[in-house]
Formats: sequence, C-alpha cells, structure tokens
Amino acid sequence: MNLYQITQWSHELFRLQVQEGGIYIDATMGKGRDTLFLCEMAKETGKVLAFDIQEAALSATDRLLREQGVRNRAELYRDSHVHMDRYLPPESADGIYFNFGYLPGGDHSLATRGETSVKAMDVGLSLLKKKGVMALCIYSGGDTGFEERDMILKYLKQLDEKKYLVILNCFYNRQNNPPMPAFVVKK
Repeated sequence: MNLYQITQWSHELFRLQVQEGGIYIDATMGKGRDTLFLCEMAKETGKVLAFDIQEAALSATDRLLREQGVRNRAELYRDSHVHMDRYLPPESADGIYFNFGYLPGGDHSLATRGETSVKAMDVGLSLLKKKGVMALCIYSGGDTGFEERDMILKYLKQLDEKKYLVILNCFYNRQNNPPMPAFVVKK
C-alpha cells in the first residue's frame, strides 16, 4: 500500500479511527472522491452529507456516486460548509472530512478561504460526537493557500487540549510547500 498522496494517507488514518456505518460529512465535496470514500465507510446503515457551493462539484459527485452504486448513501447540498449545522443536530456526526483549496480543474478564484474554513471547522466540531474525528487536508500556495493554511493552523493550536486531540502530519522531505494532513479527535 503506497500512501504517498495526502488523500490516501488521510483516508487510511481516518479509517483507523472512525467506525464504519456512521454519519459522516464531506465539508468540501469537490469532485466527489472523499464523498465516495465516506459512502464506502457508511455502508448500508450510515449516511453522508456532502457540501459544496459549486454546481460542477455536485454534478461530478452525483455522477461518481451513481457510477459506483452508492448514490443512495449520500445527501448532496449546494451550500457552504459554514452551514452544515442546518442539516444535522449537534454531536451527531462520527466523522468530518475537509479537503481545502479549489475544485481540481475548476476556477481557482472559487477556492476555500481562511475565514470561512475556520468558521466551518468550528461548526464541524459542534457537530462531532465524542470520539468523533475531523480530517483536514491543508494545502498552501496559490493566491490564498498560505493565508488559509496559517489561519487553520492557528485555530488548531488554540483548541482546548482537554476537549480535543490535534495531530498534525507533514511530508517532511517534500519540496514546494507540500500539503499537510491533520486530525482532530473530540475527547
């Protein structure tokens, strides 16, 4: 098993911490790869709520989930991840997945932004059950990536250690500002 990409690495670590058959949120739907992963985790008994503001993301995700025969496991919302709490009550999610940045192959001006990403993470933590896990794929570079990365890291650093365990990973010997996988476990 080669876990050289951030999503592969974070999927495997997420899978080790989160039980199958639960309720999961894909806070940044993109092209649906993380939504598909969460649908596989949900099995027949769980469900996935996936969010994105771009119609192209919903269309791509819908198509992928239909092709893979798991479309019935997911609810797709064209809404900001800041509004996830409109769709689930507090402490009801087993896991939440964020993959920050922009839609691959899409308009780079429609990337996630530090202010809304931090707000969405805060909303997400209120939705996590105890022992729930939030996975974060943090990218830097581009127009706003460094700013967003720094805001996310600052937010993670200030989380109360009595309530949350925060684990930050890095590709230590990679050049050109490699992405950083991070995990937050609600105690």
